[in-house]
Amino acid sequence: MIKKNVTTVNFFILKGISDVPELQVLIFSLVLLIYNISLGGNLVILLLVCLDSQLHTPMYFFLCNLSALNISSTTVTLHKILSIFAIKYNVVSFNDCMAQVCMFSWLSGNEFILLTAMSYDRYVAICNPLRYLTVMNERACAGLALFCWTFSLLQMLPAMVIVSRFSCYTSNTIDHFFCDMIALINLSCSDTSILKLLIFTEGVLLSTFTPFLLTFISYSFIIATILRIKSTNGRSKAFYTCSSHITVVVLHYTTIVCQYLIPSGTFKSSKLLSLLNTAVVPMLNPIIYSLKNKEVKLALCRKKKNFTSIL
Repeated sequence: MIKKNVTTVNFFILKGISDVPELQVLIFSLVLLIYNISLGGNLVILLLVCLDSQLHTPMYFFLCNLSALNISSTTVTLHKILSIFAIKYNVVSFNDCMAQVCMFSWLSGNEFILLTAMSYDRYVAICNPLRYLTVMNERACAGLALFCWTFSLLQMLPAMVIVSRFSCYTSNTIDHFFCDMIALINLSCSDTSILKLLIFTEGVLLSTFTPFLLTFISYSFIIATILRIKSTNGRSKAFYTCSSHITVVVLHYTTIVCQYLIPSGTFKSSKLLSLLNTAVVPMLNPIIYSLKNKEVKLALCRKKKNFTSIL
């Protein structure tokens, strides 16, 4: 058996995305641009839904939750990489690293559960339109949103307790641009078998596969209902109401499969896939909903006219 040096750590060193000096300015500019677009786009969605009374519907209530989640997740993962490039400080304390792991695990787990709640909203709207406002009332929407945020938090806590109690690491250098639980597991010399089992049962089965299955079932009923609509215009209108959401769902599950389920070595850099999942996808969400949604575009036009009239 090969012996490895082991030690307890008080801080970690993040290697970032690339060690090539010539790429530093380009990477920093690209990440900063992505973060600003993501932050600006999601803030616009939040403000627009809050200010426009015509968007006070269950669909846009959940969209607000998704935008708030996107803002939080991009800030949690990208703030450190921006500081690494800006002030050349790539050290993160043990407690700060644990906090980042906790926040990222919570938010990433919440994302798929929230998308599942949004698919249920689309199911009720298309399959039971006459009961939509009764079923998806304010109390039901608030309860679903609270469940999404609370359940993802509770299912993440056992794994976080185990990670925070790791007694030793083979190194304090993390080859990533943020503190990721998988990266810490790979560095740990503690027994990680229980944690890996927990991640599989909770992270994969509960937070990813189960939401995917429920979303798939919802859209199976939605597609079956749409196909039974006799008029072409009616089918097009019904499909249009869920096209933005299904685009976001496909985008999220595709990137998560590429990042975690494809065997290592298939791609040259897993960090680029992680950047795609944690930065690019949250940036695309508000773009997809604004470009593919007539109500959002009309609301933007109304607010633009109101702002122009005030000036």
